[in-house]
Amino acid sequence: MNQINIPNESILPIVGGLFIFLFIFFSLCYVYMSICLLKIARKTNTGNAWFAWIPILDMLLALEIAKKPTWWIIWFFIPVANLVTYVLVWMGISKILRKPEWLGILMIISPLNLIVPGYLAFSRIDNTPQKPEIKIMNVSL
Repeated sequence: MNQINIPNESILPIVGGLFIFLFIFFSLCYVYMSICLLKIARKTNTGNAWFAWIPILDMLLALEIAKKPTWWIIWFFIPVANLVTYVLVWMGISKILRKPEWLGILMIISPLNLIVPGYLAFSRIDNTPQKPEIKIMNVSL
């Protein structure tokens, strides 16, 4: 079998470079998501838009924008339930912004979870009044 021998003194720069790259990448993602949430909060006239920059408070802000109960924050700390809550909150945000609710489902797909908040934050709100639902009742004797 062929083995690749990497000298020990070259491991540290490789791991360090990878760590720096990941740190910069995740920092940029955090800043981008904070800007998107801040813009959405301002668009919906939600108070305390600056919560978007602080971890955990940004979850409270998202819940407030989506008009979900504050106690739902508990669900964000429970594995699997946090994914469901995340989708429901982003579906609520989409609904408030008069966009298709299925956009919330896209938030669990990795590259799309960076695109959807940007779309919601930087697109216009459709101000046309929504058509009232017509309900037909079938009354038979």
